[in-house]
Amino acid sequence: MSTTYPLLGLLLMAALVQPTGPVLACSPAEFVVAIDIGHSPARPGAVSARGVPEFRFNRDLAAVVSAALADAGFQRPLLINAAGDIRSLPERTRAAARGRAGLFLSIHHDSVQPRYLSTWTPDGVARAYSDRFRGFSLFVSAKNARFGPSRHFAELIGRALVARGLTPTLHHAEPIPGEHRPLLDAALGLYRFDDLVVLKGAAMPAVLLEAGVILHRDEESLLTQDAYQRRIADAIVAAVRDYCAAAPRR
Repeated sequence: MSTTYPLLGLLLMAALVQPTGPVLACSPAEFVVAIDIGHSPARPGAVSARGVPEFRFNRDLAAVVSAALADAGFQRPLLINAAGDIRSLPERTRAAARGRAGLFLSIHHDSVQPRYLSTWTPDGVARAYSDRFRGFSLFVSAKNARFGPSRHFAELIGRALVARGLTPTLHHAEPIPGEHRPLLDAALGLYRFDDLVVLKGAAMPAVLLEAGVILHRDEESLLTQDAYQRRIADAIVAAVRDYCAAAPRR
């Protein structure tokens, strides 16, 4: 007796019971990463040890990150606030949603609390500085609807930065006014900051990166160097690539 038809039936049945979930690994060419340039010329954020506004650091690093993502095959990096004219924090996340971003990364550079400031006079001008703290930090919000993926993306960035020789700063966990942020991972400089508007209001996984402390005189100089900016950008690209590799196709 022929077994062809029973065998065919078994094969068809096996095909029917196969899982039909999403195919993993997003398409980099279609995956949109929103890169938010923190602050604006009107509200420039921190001022560095040499008098440079934070917005300029944020803008320069964001441009390097955006170019690195494009070079890596992520052809649609969405640069938010490139002209520096977006003053509403909710508008930043709305722009990311309109652009169908799969990830939101806000680029910033860090400061310290006033109690740690000293004064020096570069070029004859009195400036505030603090050489006490240096390093990167990462923030996520538990009020973001995608908190789990947000934390995962932040962890990927932190690991990639550490792998490239960068170190985190832990001063945001100090039990003092203006700090005392819950520390989720000391090795990665990862904190929870639930009420940051650009994190809690984002419709997609969202992370805020403080790339370094610009009040620290040596780190300020380092953060202006092309090679150092590329190292940070390479870490972000690696994190996006790893996140994308495990993300459902959009």
